[in-house]
Order: sequence, then C-alpha cells, then structure tokens
Amino acid sequence: MPGELPSDAKDAEPSEFLDALKKGALAGAVLLVLLVPPWHMATRQAKQQAAPVATAPQPSPRPQAPETPSGLRLADFRGEQPTPDALLVANWAVATRDHRNHAFVIVDKQDARVYVFGADGRLKDSAPALLGSARGDDSFPGIGDKPLAQIRPEEKTTPAGRFMAEPGRNSNKEDVVWVDYDAAVSMHRIRPLVQSERRLERLASLTTDDNRISFGCINLPVSFYENVLSPTVRQSGAVVYVLPEVKSVQQVFGAYDVTDPRQLAAAQNVALQQR
Repeated sequence: MPGELPSDAKDAEPSEFLDALKKGALAGAVLLVLLVPPWHMATRQAKQQAAPVATAPQPSPRPQAPETPSGLRLADFRGEQPTPDALLVANWAVATRDHRNHAFVIVDKQDARVYVFGADGRLKDSAPALLGSARGDDSFPGIGDKPLAQIRPEEKTTPAGRFMAEPGRNSNKEDVVWVDYDAAVSMHRIRPLVQSERRLERLASLTTDDNRISFGCINLPVSFYENVLSPTVRQSGAVVYVLPEVKSVQQVFGAYDVTDPRQLAAAQNVALQQR
C-alpha cells in the first residue's frame, strides 16, 4: 500500500535502533571511564588540600629587654661611644644625683679618656689622657710624701675612686686640678719635659697601649685643660670618678645599671631598708 515501508525496511528499523542504542551505551561508558578518574583525582586532591598540613614547631619568642623606666634622667654623651663602665657610672651618677649639683668628670683608665660633664649631665667635651704607668686601683701608703726619684715602678698608679676636684697649685707653682691631694694625684697640662718619654706622641696616638707613662697624675691636652676642665671646676666644682681597672665599678662606687628595672628596684629596696 502506498506509504508503507518495504518489509526489509521494517525488519531493519528495530535492528538499526538497537545498534544505535548499543553504540550510545558504549560511548557513554567510554565517556564515564574518561571522566570518572579525573573527577575522582580532583576530589582526592581537594580533600588533601583541605586536610591540615603538619608544620614544624615555631620557636618561642625571645624575651624582650626590660624597658627603661619613664622619666629616668641619664647622662648625655652627645653621640660619643664610651666604654660600658663609663656609660654605667655616668648614667648612675646622673640618675641618682650622686654628683649633687656639681659638674662631674669621668676618668676612664681602660680607655685612657677623660669626660667632663656639666651639672645637667650633658657632656661638655672629652679628650685622651696619659695615666700612671702601673696597673692598679689603689695608692701606696705615703706616696704623696715621696720625692719622684724614690717612687718605685709598681707605685706609679692612678687610684680609682670618687674624689672632689680642687683647683690649686703644685710645688712648681703651676695651676692644677687636684684629684687626691694627699696622694699628690692631679689633673694637669701635659708636660713634655723628658724627650725620650714622647708624651705628646703617646697622647696623639690612636692606641691606648702607650698612654701609661706618668707617676700617677692625669696628663691632658693643653687646650682641653685650659678651656674645658679647669674653667668647669672653678665655676661649679666637680666630682671626679676615676674608673677602676682591677676592681669593678660596683665595688668602688656602689654603682649599678639604672636602665635595668630589676637592678633599680633592688637598689631602692636596699635604700628603704637602710632608712
């Protein structure tokens, strides 16, 4: 009849349909095989990224240095770099007002240097110095009454300690600043009297190893003595702190680091107990 398919076409239609269905199922299976592993791997990677990652233990933070107490007055070295002992004693003198209302002088034997401060704790100036040739912090008994020719090498020390500076004159009528009058120890202008001692060269050298040459007195550059040290002592008086080289500054002065709250608190407790 018109519009009917041939019998062979009728038989072929379900067969082609089944073949197409099978091909479609096979293609879907192949596609599933191709897609599942990447999806599975992506899921696994996401899980691994979400899992916490073990890290090495972090070091504990270092303890912070104690803060300097607020309002604490310290010495002003105006950019100079003193030795730790010179810095400690100067800060202690200013913070505790040990120098009272006087100017003060730091004689650093180990650095062969002299610092002159005003009563406000501000550095006026500093200069190199020549010191006693013998190492030691004490004067020998009776040293002030001995003629220079009788002083033994081991007796030529510059004594450490806290002294009250006194302007005066020596036996040669030369103006000096007495540090320890009884021991005949003074600060004065450098005297290049003995040419072989090369005192001017020693004072000008960059090393401190050759600054030990005197009988115990503190030799200073002429301009520094005349323009800084002597006028300061005459105007307001001065406390002289000669730093030790054998003993500690704690032994000689009772000084402590005023920038350390623990040492400051300990010193305050001692002061309260002594009242």
